[in-house]
Amino acid sequence: MSESTAERASARYLTTEEAAAFLRLSPRTLEKRRVIGGGPRFRKFGWRVVYAVHDLEAWADSLAFRITSEPEYQALNGHCRPCR
Repeated sequence: MSESTAERASARYLTTEEAAAFLRLSPRTLEKRRVIGGGPRFRKFGWRVVYAVHDLEAWADSLAFRITSEPEYQALNGHCRPCR
């Protein structure tokens, strides 16, 4: 019997595939972010990579903006200086 989406979302730790589904990203995006940085915190249990739900939510919250001219948004998207 497979777990429901609600049961997976309530788990404390999620696999890469589950974390990607939780964030609506591809697993490959999370894999790349583990290598180049800029992604959510993760944990390694032996060979297994897992993500804590609270870390996924904190990472998503850190990427929240109100307007594209915010200096943080500009820096994140590679602009050298804020819009004037």
